[in-house]
Amino acid sequence: MRIKYRKALTRRQRRHVKVRARVSGTAVRPRLCVFRSSAHIYAQVIDDQQGHTLVSASDIEEAVRERAGDKATKSDRARIVGEVVGERAKEAGIESVVFDRGGFLFHGRVKAVADGAREAGLQF
Repeated sequence: MRIKYRKALTRRQRRHVKVRARVSGTAVRPRLCVFRSSAHIYAQVIDDQQGHTLVSASDIEEAVRERAGDKATKSDRARIVGEVVGERAKEAGIESVVFDRGGFLFHGRVKAVADGAREAGLQF
């Protein structure tokens, strides 16, 4: 089991390196980076030129938990994380972003974050 996990992690890291070679955030169009663990999901809007995180959200935050409710699935929470990070980005004056899936396949919870951010008004 341990070798199987290491193999999957290595594949994701290789995909992530390929994605990051092509995707970079600027002050005008920062990068929306998503990280998915087995239990939680995190999203950050990053200006790579300055090396600063502009806004962030995760399903651990109390604001996301309250909006999701107790019976929400991980995909529901991921969509809400996308909405919250999108709203915070709009408040910070960010209209469009570059989506960085972090080496994860654009499916399931990663796609839910993207859909939630689009619903909140972010362009990518």
